[in-house]
Amino acid sequence: MKDIMIDQFQYTVGELLIRNKSILDLITKFQDSNARVNRGIVKAVTQCGCVKVNGKKQATLADADFDEIRKSMKTHLDGKLCDNCRDFIEKDIGRNLFYLASICNTLDLNLYDIIIKELDRVKMLGKYNLR
Repeated sequence: MKDIMIDQFQYTVGELLIRNKSILDLITKFQDSNARVNRGIVKAVTQCGCVKVNGKKQATLADADFDEIRKSMKTHLDGKLCDNCRDFIEKDIGRNLFYLASICNTLDLNLYDIIIKELDRVKMLGKYNLR
């Protein structure tokens, strides 16, 4: 069912994209939408204050195993997004997905297949796929 939703989303995006069909336009729109996602997160911290960034050096455990290291890593975020900030960021991420799907359409790539291939790579490499 989820594969149908992704394919339907990609097909619908292809049907709706009228302007900005050039790959150059799509790349810049994708980049702009990504910047808007980042800006939304920053505004949640600096203007709304619903979340706070408490950045500091990540603790490294010399003789720890993978699970201990994973549990010790922090997001540096305190708090939760308020409904207003969540709504803005979700819309910006949606717009970002729209342009990602548009790029896939232009390059004749299937977004669902890309997700499946990446999932397989991540699963195959497991803990050695540290990013």
